[in-house]
Amino acid sequence: MKKVEKCIKNGRILNVFSRQFESKTLWIDHGMIVASGNAALEAVEIIDVHNAYIVPGMIDAHVHIESSMVAPSELGKVLLKKGITAIVTDPHEIANVCGVAGIKYMLDDAAQTPLDIFFMLPSSVPCTPFEHNGATLEAQDLYPLYQYKEVNGLAEVMDYPAVARRDPKMMRKIHDAQHLGYHVDGHGSGLNSAQLDVYRQVGIDTDHECTSAEDAQRRLTAGFYVFLREGSVERDLQHTIEIVNEGNAQRFALCTDDKLINDIVAEGSVDYCVRLAIAKGIRAETAYTMASYNAACAHKLDTLGALSTGYQADLLVVEDLQKAIVKKTMKKGRWVAESSSAPLPFKRNTVRHHLKLSDLKLPLSNPYCNVIGIKPNHIVTEHLKQKVSCTNGFFVDDPQQDIAKMVVVERHHDLGTFGIGLVRGFSLQSGAIATTVAHDSHNIVAVGTDDASIYAAIEEITVCGGGIAVASQGSISACMPLKLAGLMSDKPYTEAARDLENIMNAYRKISNPQAVSFNPFITLSFLTLPVIPSLKLTDQGLYDFDQGKFIDVEIAEHQY
Repeated sequence: MKKVEKCIKNGRILNVFSRQFESKTLWIDHGMIVASGNAALEAVEIIDVHNAYIVPGMIDAHVHIESSMVAPSELGKVLLKKGITAIVTDPHEIANVCGVAGIKYMLDDAAQTPLDIFFMLPSSVPCTPFEHNGATLEAQDLYPLYQYKEVNGLAEVMDYPAVARRDPKMMRKIHDAQHLGYHVDGHGSGLNSAQLDVYRQVGIDTDHECTSAEDAQRRLTAGFYVFLREGSVERDLQHTIEIVNEGNAQRFALCTDDKLINDIVAEGSVDYCVRLAIAKGIRAETAYTMASYNAACAHKLDTLGALSTGYQADLLVVEDLQKAIVKKTMKKGRWVAESSSAPLPFKRNTVRHHLKLSDLKLPLSNPYCNVIGIKPNHIVTEHLKQKVSCTNGFFVDDPQQDIAKMVVVERHHDLGTFGIGLVRGFSLQSGAIATTVAHDSHNIVAVGTDDASIYAAIEEITVCGGGIAVASQGSISACMPLKLAGLMSDKPYTEAARDLENIMNAYRKISNPQAVSFNPFITLSFLTLPVIPSLKLTDQGLYDFDQGKFIDVEIAEHQY
């Protein structure tokens, strides 16, 4: 009788093909499920799970590792404990800072974790042609990277105008991926049905930019795999999950997109998405299938996502099915134990500028201004027109209207460019915050009530080679260094999570904490992304997504 390494018996096994739990035996050898049910095999190790629920390892269908603010190897330690055994990631944050070298760093560091990390090559570096980021990646730069077995396709295409006009450079990126047998992810924020069809015409087949059930329905109707998102700011799943039913569930998967390490530690990742989905009425069998097999299908990961013969032995023993509490995680036939790895070193300096304190003044000839309006827990913004406070021809802090000064400073090539605008919604009472995490170009972005504090926060993150800083009355009250390209901490995930809590506590002291129902740092980081509606700020000024152009902060009084 043939021997295999393991046999798991007396489990209630999720069949993702029928979305039902079944009582059957799993036979595992060399990391794969080699048989299920009765088989003429003998196992070296027999594991009796005593009627426990067994589900496939969960898969995050779309995530930016850099947004966790820890290295890939550190993120793997946390996710595996939560039951996530694979992720599909787009390293376009670090690629926007330092190009191919950044992608190779992520690949190298990711090799330290048992977590399967599949990389989608960044399609939009920079995200728009006019951005001042750290690097430009053309098709010829990306093509050699397909040699890496971890690379799985082309990442979210966010430059819709380039697709619509069939820009040769963009089309070559898309065609290269498809020619090699890979697929292409979409990024259809703000697109209507006709525009989504333009994406489908070139073979883009997934999208994660749903903020409402109507958004999800449009993508479903257009033929996309739809990734329902729940991140640190993009709290979208509760508004989109209602579209899912037993007839269409196979087209939906789950993702986090951007989630901070302290939030992952505290509430979870895709496991949290599963809990929310079940709480919203989705059958547990369907929710766990969305969290595994559906993501694998969307990304053509043919041996992942199911507990059946021929699939990788990635499975979870679930203690509480409704709450998605994972008792044990098996990865490639081995029970997961936390590794002792440390992030690989990253020595490149990525923060260079020569901003002066005097540069922070915002002259106004009248008090009528275009203002960025935060929408809590969303990355889209409102385009507000407000009468603001000004004295002697300059803007002054306007706490009664909750309007503060916002600054973006180019940090990659020391170009000397900076943009100044106004934003409403941070509930700042005093002080400032600044960060080198600013999607997607990752220049320095700051917001504050006084120039001295804004400048102090910017100087602090410059000196430490990137990071997040909180200042009050011109002095630093908290800082989280992000030495890995100004995006990620080089510390263990436990220390990085504590650093995030410390800067959040410092922020609470300079704001009205009762009015802040969102993470201010990651919210600030998205106020610089010009491919997301509606009003954003870059180092070149205030950008109006709807008009597709830069506009003045001031509004003529007769236009107010």
